[in-house]
Amino acid sequence: MEVKKCLQELMLDPDGLKYLVDEAKELVFLNGILRRTDKMPNSSEVVSYMAFTLFPTPLPKAVLLQALAVQTHFNTLVDKISQDPDFLEEALAGTVQTDEFTAKLFDIYKTVQQEGQTQSIVLGVNRSDYMMEEREDGSLSMKQTEINTISVGSFGVTDSLPVVHRHMLRLVGLQEESQRVPDTLSTHGVSRALAKAWELYGQPKAVLMFLVEEVELTKLNHRVIENKLWERGIPVIRRKFEDVSKSGFLDGDKKLFVDGLEVAVVYYRYGYMPDQYTEQSWDARLMMERSLAVKCPDIGTHLAGTKKVQQVLARPGVLEKFFPNQPQVVEQIRETFTGLYTLDMGSEGDQTVAMALANPHCFVLKPQREAGGNNFCGESLVRVLEEVKNDKRRASYILMDRIRPKIEQNFLVQRGQPVTLASVFCEIGVCGAYVRHGGEMVLNEVTGHSMKTCDTKYDDGGESARYVYDSPLIV
Repeated sequence: MEVKKCLQELMLDPDGLKYLVDEAKELVFLNGILRRTDKMPNSSEVVSYMAFTLFPTPLPKAVLLQALAVQTHFNTLVDKISQDPDFLEEALAGTVQTDEFTAKLFDIYKTVQQEGQTQSIVLGVNRSDYMMEEREDGSLSMKQTEINTISVGSFGVTDSLPVVHRHMLRLVGLQEESQRVPDTLSTHGVSRALAKAWELYGQPKAVLMFLVEEVELTKLNHRVIENKLWERGIPVIRRKFEDVSKSGFLDGDKKLFVDGLEVAVVYYRYGYMPDQYTEQSWDARLMMERSLAVKCPDIGTHLAGTKKVQQVLARPGVLEKFFPNQPQVVEQIRETFTGLYTLDMGSEGDQTVAMALANPHCFVLKPQREAGGNNFCGESLVRVLEEVKNDKRRASYILMDRIRPKIEQNFLVQRGQPVTLASVFCEIGVCGAYVRHGGEMVLNEVTGHSMKTCDTKYDDGGESARYVYDSPLIV
């Protein structure tokens, strides 16, 4: 309540608000919470701050603990799915007929399965995203929006944001509240998992390769992880698909070499969207998947993170297949699910279409895409679904209940934008990492949490949500 009172008072004190915003911006720079600019995305000559909230946003302790407690089970689930070609083939049967991107990924998966996997070391870095849903009776629960298994972000430079938020609370006299902003140590956990996979590869001169994009707005974020790896004595290189295409090859033992350097681990920071591939890129992806290098993620783990797999997992009896005789684990995972519905051709899919068109503001239409900004709700849902409802293209989507998140208030600090008090909702990300060597899980950890916050005026189910970075204030 003290934080809410402070926010209201600042609305009546523009000079006090300006002072705090200037203080926060300087603290963000001092703590390296930076990004390159849109005008100069490949240069660090000009940088700006990552958009952030002026204060941390309240989050019930029990809700955060719920999300943290289930993450190692999600790590295990993703790993089990990646090893189950029959499940993936059945789950994605309709999707691969209509979604070219998923089909090409699955073709690579089938090729690797038929040839036999060359590497028994499996490395996964996942992030499960949630919204805090407020029920009609006022109770709260954490509901999963998606699970990300490739190019997982929301850690790195933003790990220092709790330092900023604690200081901002102290500046307005909220000393006790400042002690309820927890640290997040995701970068340490992720770098530890990457290092473990590199060590298991067993070649001290081999490099860990970041597979990166042409336009590197978030390069500074990657650098935080890179530095942790260099501190461990692990050599790191950064290469694009084009570089792998030009200079990459497999030797007779299927070891991967790029620019003459043996690659122990390929860490994908790119390759999660169709427009990120050319034909040469697809060839490079196949070569890397065939190689002895550890992939983060490998192609099976990439497919395990598709929206269609998320929907199939919500069907009765599916979780029990992966966790036999573990009813408590199944219940923990299932409690995070919201309603998820198939749009495959057939009577069940027809019912889903009718349900969505009858109440389009109650659902979110989701394609098989990552990186946000791809979903449809309300009028846009109707427009897309009316176009595809009678043909197989609809199978490239799933339908999800629209989560009604708890609304809070905060100031959003964004470059070039006025800072005003806004009604906001939050998305919590819980990051996990695991390393399996053959049949032995040698590392399975919750590496930390992240939080992003959005003005409710952009809440259209995710199609144009504009998130800024935040920290939880535990209540």
